Amino acid sequence: MRRNTADGGGAARWPRTWGQSGSVRWLSLLFVSSMLLALMQPAAAERIKELASVQGVRANQLVGYGLVVGLDGSGDQTTQTPFTVQSLQSMLSELGVQLPPGITPQLRNAAAVMVTAQLPAYARPGQAIDITVSSLGNAKSLRGGTLLLTPLRGADGEVYAMAQGNLVVGGAGASAAGSRVQINHLSAGRIPGGATVERIVPNRTLAGETIQIELNQSDFATVQRVSEAINVSALPGMPAGSMVAQPLDARVIEVRLPADPAQRVPFLATLENLDVRLAAPLARVIVNARTGSVVMNQSVTLAPSAVAHGNLSVTVQSMPMVSQPAPFSQGSTVVAERADIEVRAEGGAMMMLDAGAQLPEVVKALNSLGATPQDLIAILQALKAAGSLKAELEII
Repeated sequence: MRRNTADGGGAARWPRTWGQSGSVRWLSLLFVSSMLLALMQPAAAERIKELASVQGVRANQLVGYGLVVGLDGSGDQTTQTPFTVQSLQSMLSELGVQLPPGITPQLRNAAAVMVTAQLPAYARPGQAIDITVSSLGNAKSLRGGTLLLTPLRGADGEVYAMAQGNLVVGGAGASAAGSRVQINHLSAGRIPGGATVERIVPNRTLAGETIQIELNQSDFATVQRVSEAINVSALPGMPAGSMVAQPLDARVIEVRLPADPAQRVPFLATLENLDVRLAAPLARVIVNARTGSVVMNQSVTLAPSAVAHGNLSVTVQSMPMVSQPAPFSQGSTVVAERADIEVRAEGGAMMMLDAGAQLPEVVKALNSLGATPQDLIAILQALKAAGSLKAELEII
């Protein structure tokens, strides 16, 4: 206490001085903290690998026809699917088993199937890939079956993989006394790693001096920002500040590769992970007229407008009426129906929709109408026709 009053009135000045400097220090600390938080927040950006793909680096579709055996009496009915019997006879003849002429085996444990797979880019012989097996005939279930050796061909007719293995079916079913219970789908299954690659697909994408990057969606603003992000980044094998990317149109960007072939894979690995700040998307409202679903993106805005919404309902009630004959009249009882039809129109008051600059405000304004999804479709179409809905309306 003596130290606070030594200079006469120091007790009054010391708290006031501390409060002023403390406030300034506190405001400075708050400002620095807010700036650090702003810097720590992730930018609204996406990597190039989510926005685009390298031309020529893609998967190839494979397809094959085969037989699944080992089914528990749930295979094809051979009288209705003769191709299953023909396939089995052809397979047995290759194995040295010849059936007597005129003999048609009645199979219950075999089914004809189609086998599909995707051959990844740069796949090498011996690599295992997943396959999907789907019933081609009228088999009830493929559960517990085994796929026999099946060649998988590409669009050019060449065999690129061989498939075989035990099926994994995610469904189950049981039947007895005319009743049947089924969970999920039983006519298709997968074999993880069920095919082995036997032939490579030549890929000369990295052999040239340039590659082309294709955006998933055509947009001039996005293609320009992707090009700028590539040019300002330090990429392996390229001098800093070199213009390696040049947009060709709204979808394709031509990128110059390093002269050293050993630097091309690190170059593309770094390029794919570059962040790009996207431009605002085109304002769009997607309407599914079959399900009543309405989806809109963040760019949708609404101009001030007035909407009157009312419902028209028609109610039809059928009431049975019984007419009894008089006693000893030898008449018969007659049952008739009386239908009451009521048409009710609920008046809709004129409601003012304020301008919405953000998506939540647009949704709030449309919800204030109390309309069902089907009515909302009609309202959105009317708002678009009146010029109030600032978005592209697409009906699917």
